[in-house]
Amino acid sequence: MRTLKRIILLVLAGAILFAGWFVYEINKPVRLPVVPYEFSIEPGSSLRSVAKQLADAGVLQDVWSFVLLSRVMGLASSLKAGDYEIGGSTSSLQLLERITKGDVNQSEIRFIEGWTFSQLRQILDEHPAVRHDTTHLSDKEILRLIGAGETPAEGLFFPDTYFFARGSSDTAILRRAYHAMQNHLHSAWAERAADLPLTDPYQALILASIVEKETGRESDRTMVAGVFINRLRLGMLLQTDPAVIYGLGKKFDGNLRKKDLLTDQEYNTYMRGGLPPTPIAMPGLASIQAALNPAKTKALYFVAKGNGESHFSDNLADHNRAVSKYQKRQTP
Repeated sequence: MRTLKRIILLVLAGAILFAGWFVYEINKPVRLPVVPYEFSIEPGSSLRSVAKQLADAGVLQDVWSFVLLSRVMGLASSLKAGDYEIGGSTSSLQLLERITKGDVNQSEIRFIEGWTFSQLRQILDEHPAVRHDTTHLSDKEILRLIGAGETPAEGLFFPDTYFFARGSSDTAILRRAYHAMQNHLHSAWAERAADLPLTDPYQALILASIVEKETGRESDRTMVAGVFINRLRLGMLLQTDPAVIYGLGKKFDGNLRKKDLLTDQEYNTYMRGGLPPTPIAMPGLASIQAALNPAKTKALYFVAKGNGESHFSDNLADHNRAVSKYQKRQTP
């Protein structure tokens, strides 16, 4: 009987000691080599490998106590991959909760208005936090992978800043950007001005991409769109240089020459009527809205003033005078 009592007392004493150790351990601040301290958990990492990584960095005193704490809390199999940042007052329990809840630092990538799809792909391929699943795929294969029905890919992705956890697939980011463009485009199409010479949202996207490349000036966007809408209504050639440049591709050396304007190709809006066959870049929301709600104007021409603004004219004679005036001001 005495032996049984001793065993019970020893078990109780052990339980009390363990409880005391456990309470101390979960509330003990971790030691950080620098504040804030950043570390990463790669996909597929085990609890022990993460604990060893933190112990080697001096954050944890040892591996086994953190592993034991994780098992007692029932969180040993709940690690979330990603980038983490912790402050100096973080306890072992708070650290464990962060890496099992996935309270990660988000990486970001920005797609800029006016970029082509090839520029977008280059930025994706170079981003160190992205998992590169599309690097060797063609544009057509990428569109099929994200569920897009259009081809080609130009202009289909919305320029914005996208946040993601480290190790996220470029496919997921592209899918988000594609759906964002679809949502913005169709919302703007539903609120478009009446009697536009555009048959569907894709034509609006093409026009918006031209507006995006023709001006970065907020106040000029609707006027530029108004000029192109007027030309489309009258059956006039659009005569937009950015479309010609896009069609030249790698042949364009930075100088648009007269022979380029006189050489027929599908994006040469000096030779072919109507809109070019596809967008020529990624338009931002402002350009999409301008294309679908253009200024009510009689202007048919515009020329850059050289200060970021444009001068608009209703007839060719006024336009020629404006060209002479503003081009003479500009440094060759």
